[in-house]
Formats: sequence, structure tokens, C-alpha cells
Amino acid sequence: MDTGAQQLTETPRRLGAEWLSAKGGPSEIVVASYNVHKCVGLDRRFDPVRTMRVISEIDADVIALQEADQRFGDRAGLLDLAAIERETGLVPVPLAGRRMSHGWHGNVVLYRKGSVALAKQLVLPGAEPRGAVVVDLELDAGPLRVIAAHFGLLRHSRKQQAGTLLTAAELHSEKPTVLVGDLNEWRLGKRSSLRSLEPAFGPMHAIVPSFPSRFPVLALDRVMARPHNLLVDIEAHDSALARVASDHLPIKAVIRLSGKRNGLAEAA
Repeated sequence: MDTGAQQLTETPRRLGAEWLSAKGGPSEIVVASYNVHKCVGLDRRFDPVRTMRVISEIDADVIALQEADQRFGDRAGLLDLAAIERETGLVPVPLAGRRMSHGWHGNVVLYRKGSVALAKQLVLPGAEPRGAVVVDLELDAGPLRVIAAHFGLLRHSRKQQAGTLLTAAELHSEKPTVLVGDLNEWRLGKRSSLRSLEPAFGPMHAIVPSFPSRFPVLALDRVMARPHNLLVDIEAHDSALARVASDHLPIKAVIRLSGKRNGLAEAA
């Protein structure tokens, strides 16, 4: 294990405003992932306002949501995106597709203080209908490619989906990149369906339990980076509201970019 990876693993978990204050300057942003479980909480109540409140608590600069649309029918979006923008300043990345949907196969990316240079949708292979989105953002902190995904429940499908994303990542590109989402994999090492993502994305050991939300033991939700040293710190957003609003806890990571300069060689 290299020194940077060891330091990340041993960093104490910081919560709330104290954790966010660890950001060292304008080149550091918070990137988050949250499976909102179609806005149905552990109390079986459909409550999109509660989901919005958790999103507001997270206070991310970029957040990827999963299961933000209905699964069947017209796949209508389940959140009030205008209210989220008023409350948090986060705006959704526009995607082509069904008129009523927020995202693509339930994947939505929201961001603040920036612009979208590119957005494309991917169909992921596997036994279940799954998808991912690739978004190039121009943020105040610098350019960032975001790959947001929701992997399948079957290990074989996840292996195929990881391979598809490696191709979509355009590894010849020098854009700093984060891979974020509910990847449905808790294993590390040789048994992990995500092994093919190394060494492009990582660090693989930088995981935090996020499922089930009331007593999290499995690290199903991930934030990984290319290059690895973009990732400064990572933790679960563990609040009383988050523990009941979905079966997953949100996770959030501090990402260090390189200002307006472009390219992996100049990443901090």
C-alpha cells in the first residue's frame, strides 16, 4: 500500500460542517452518491420532500442519484427538481430520453456553479435493464468528468458493466474523472466484480459501509477517481434523516482538482 492510500484509510471520519471544513480551498469539491430508493423510506412511506432534505444535508457540489425515476411505465421522475435547485443550488444535467424522466435508468447527476460540456447515456449489459451517464463538467474548481452508474445485482453482470465503463471512460483522455454510484459490490480483492477497474480507478480500498442504512455493513456505494490522488477523503453521510429516508446511506468524498488547468498531469 502506498503512503497516500494508507493515509486515506487511516484518516479519521469527519462529520457534517466539521468534515466539509477540511476542504483546503477553491480547488476542492464534494462529490456524493445517493441511492434514493424511489423516495421510499424504511418506514415504507413515499416522501420525496424528505429525500430532498437529505440531499440538502449532504451539501455536495456534484451528486449522483440512483433510482430517481419510476422503474416501469413512463418512468416519471420522482423528485421536485425545481425545489431542489431553490433549496441547494443544484441543477440536473440535461439528458435525452423520456419526457417525464429525471435521468437515465434512474441515474441523475446534479451540479452547482458550473456548466455542462458533454452528456451521454450508456446502456449497460446484463440481465437487468441498467444504465450509466458520462458527464463533462466545467466547474469553478476545474474540469471534471463524472461517470455515474447503477450496477446490477448479479456478479456476472457487474463484471460486464465494469468493462463497459472502462471503455466509456476514454482512458486516452486527460480529464480528471470520478466514477460514482451504487455499484452493488461489497467484495474486495480477487472476488470483486470490479477488479477490471483497477488500476484506472481507485483507490479500491477507500470504501465506507452504506447499506443497509439503519445498520450499514456493506460498501455498495462507491466514489473512485482517476488519478487516484484526486480523492482526498470519503465517508458516509450518517444522519437521523438519512437512516430512514432510503435503504442506502449517501456517501460523499472530497475531490481535489487543479483549478482551471486541464489534464491529469496537472492534477493536484
